[in-house]
Amino acid sequence: MARSRAPAPALAAAGEASLSMLSGIGPAVATKLEARGLSSLQDLWLHLPLRYEDRTRLTTIARLQPGVAAQVEGRVSAVERGFRGRPVLKVALEDDSYGTLVLRFFHFRAQQVSQFAVGTRIRCYGTAKPGHLGLEIVHPSYRVMGSNDDDELGDSLDPVYPAIEGVGPATLRRFIGLALDRLPEESTLELLPPDWLSGLGLPSLRSALLTVHRPPPDADLGALAAGRHPAQRRLAIEELLAHHLSLRRQRMALQAHHAPSLRGQGALVRQLRDSLPFQLTGAQQRVFEQIRKDLGKAHPMLRLVQGDVGSGKTVVAALAAMLAVERGKQVALAAPTELLAEQHLNNLRAWLEPLGVRTAWLAGKVTGKARSKVLAEVASGEAQVVVGTHALMQDSVVFKDLALAIVDEQHRFGVHQRLALRDKGADGRSVPHQLVMTATPIPRTLAMSEYADLDVSAIDELPPGRTPVQTVALNNDRRPELIQRIALACREGQQVYWVCTLIEESEELDATPAQATFESLQALLPGVRVGLVHGRLKASEKLATMVAFKAGQIDLLVATTVIEVGVDVPNASLMIIENAERLGLAQLHQLRGRVGRGSAVSRCVLLYQAPLSAMARERLETMRQTNDGFLIAEKDLELRGPGELLGTRQTGLAGFRMADLARDADLLPGVHDLAERLLAEAPDVADKIVRRWIGTAVRYASA
Repeated sequence: MARSRAPAPALAAAGEASLSMLSGIGPAVATKLEARGLSSLQDLWLHLPLRYEDRTRLTTIARLQPGVAAQVEGRVSAVERGFRGRPVLKVALEDDSYGTLVLRFFHFRAQQVSQFAVGTRIRCYGTAKPGHLGLEIVHPSYRVMGSNDDDELGDSLDPVYPAIEGVGPATLRRFIGLALDRLPEESTLELLPPDWLSGLGLPSLRSALLTVHRPPPDADLGALAAGRHPAQRRLAIEELLAHHLSLRRQRMALQAHHAPSLRGQGALVRQLRDSLPFQLTGAQQRVFEQIRKDLGKAHPMLRLVQGDVGSGKTVVAALAAMLAVERGKQVALAAPTELLAEQHLNNLRAWLEPLGVRTAWLAGKVTGKARSKVLAEVASGEAQVVVGTHALMQDSVVFKDLALAIVDEQHRFGVHQRLALRDKGADGRSVPHQLVMTATPIPRTLAMSEYADLDVSAIDELPPGRTPVQTVALNNDRRPELIQRIALACREGQQVYWVCTLIEESEELDATPAQATFESLQALLPGVRVGLVHGRLKASEKLATMVAFKAGQIDLLVATTVIEVGVDVPNASLMIIENAERLGLAQLHQLRGRVGRGSAVSRCVLLYQAPLSAMARERLETMRQTNDGFLIAEKDLELRGPGELLGTRQTGLAGFRMADLARDADLLPGVHDLAERLLAEAPDVADKIVRRWIGTAVRYASA
C-alpha cells in the first residue's frame, strides 16, 4: 500500500511542527514523548533505531546458533512454572526439525501463562544461548499464532528504537512512520550545501533517514548491523558536526568573556621550582609553559591536563596557582573525594606554606567555628589557595577574588557543581581561568570530538626512578598460592592491596564481596594486619583506615574500587584485583596505578574467574603487555566504545543517536573541516544543525 505524503505547501515548516498533529498523540502521550526530548516531527525523524530484527525469514530450531538472533516457530510441548528464588516460567517449543527450544520468562502475568497451552503455535524472536536443557531464549518477543493466521513473513528489517516509558514499541513505530510520511523534499530538509559532501558517495539526508527507519528488503544487513551502511554514515557525519559545532560555539562564547591576565615576574614560580626535592620532567615543563601562556591572556583559559597516574599533575597545578597568587588573586582546587582532596592539601601545604602562601581546607567534615573561620579567610582573601571537595561549590563560600579554578577528576562532578565553582569568580566583568585535570588518559578520538571546547595537554612522561608495574593474570584456582605470596610480602615489610568488585553477597554476580574476603584473609593470614574500606563506610571511617594504611599500621588493605582515585602509599608494592574480568581497561589501569609509586619493584595480579569471554581475555592481555595509559585508553575505546567515557562528561549534551566515536573516527577530520567552513561562511546554518541534533541541551557544554 502506498504511503500518503503531506501536501507540498505544508512541507517547508514540517520539521518544527508539533507532534500533536499526528493521529493518536494527545496531551498525555505528548507529555511522555516530551520527557524524552521529543516534541516536534524532526525529533521523531531523528529518534533512530538502536538495532534491527530480521523477521523476513524463519530458522528451524535445530539450526539455531548461540548468540545469533533469529525468528523461530514451533508448538508448545511443555510448560513449567517455578518459584524457587524468584518466579520463572519455562515454555518448551518443538518444530519439524526435531529441535527443542526453551523460552524463559522471569517477569510474567497469569494471563501470559494461560496463552502457552500445550499444542499452541508460537512465533518468537530473540537470541538463543546455552541453558540447562539445551538452547533457550530469555524474554523473547513472541506472538501466539491462531489457526486462521497466515504464515506471511515481514518484507523488511524491523527497527528497534530506544524505549520510551509509557509508549509501547509498536505505538512508537507507528508514530515514527506517521512523522516520516511528512518528510519534506531534499531541498527543504538538506542544510549542508550538496557540493560540500560530494565525493563521499553518501546519500542525501532524506534518503538516509528513510533507509535507516525503513530498510528495503535488499539492504546490506551486515553493513546496517555494523553501523557502516552509507545511510548511517551520512547521519553520523551530521550528528558529529552538530556535536563539534556546539562545543566550539560554547568555547567561543566563554572566551568572549574577560579574565584577569596573570602575566607577572614569576618569582613565586621560581621559588617553588627551586624548593622542590625533584626535577620537573620535560612533559611537566612543556605543559606548564602552555598554561603560563594561557593565563597571561585576558580571556579565560579552558585547558584539560591529562596525565597517567603518578605523572605529576599536582605540581603543575601548584605552579599555575603561584602565577595567580603573585598577582594577589585566589585559587580554588576541587577534588571529588575527601581522600583525594586531603592528599592535594598535604602536598600543597608542604610546597607552598614555606613560601608564605596560605592554604585553606574546606570539606564537609569542617564544621562549626572551624568552618566559619575558613569561610571568613576565603571571603577576606587571606586564604590564597583553597582546597576542598563539593563543599567549595556551596552558596556560603564567597571568594574575594578567585582567578583560577582547578578541578581534579572533573568527570566525577556534576555540571551544576562545576558551573557553581566557576561562577564564584564571576563578577559581571570577568570569569576565572579553568584548569581541569584527569588521570584517565583520553584517546585521541575523544579529545578531537568530546573535548573540542578545551585545549588539551598531556603529561606523557613519568618521573625518573619509577619502575613499571609487573602484571600477571591468574586463574582464581591459584588463590592459595597467592595468599602465601601475600604472607611473604607482608613479612618483608611490604604493603598489599586486595581489590574486590562488590561489598556484599549478590545473587546476580558470582563475585567475591569485600566483606567476605576481609574475613577470609584475616583467618588465613594470622599475624597480618588486615583493614577494610568500601564506599558504604562513613567518610571518617574510610579516611581513618586509609591514614592507618599510609602510616604502615595496616599490612593488607581489602577495598572496593573506592581506592581507584587519590591514594598515594609508596610502600604498597603488590595489588590483587579480584574478578578483574569484570572491570574495564581504564578502571583496571587506574587501580594498578595505586602501586609502583615508590622505588621498589611492584606487581599487579589480575585474578579472574574462568571461563573468560573473548573481550575479557583481550583486556587482561592488554594489561599484561603495557603500562602506557594512552595505549590502554585507545584499546579501551576500541573494545568498549565511547559510551561510558562520554557518559562521564555530564555536559548535558544528548548521547549520540547514530555516531560512534570508535567506529566513525575516520570521519572526524572531515567533520572538523566542515565545522570551520560553516562557522566562517554560514554561521546561521551551523546554528540550525546544532538545533536539529542537540536542541537546548547545549546550554551546559561550557561547564
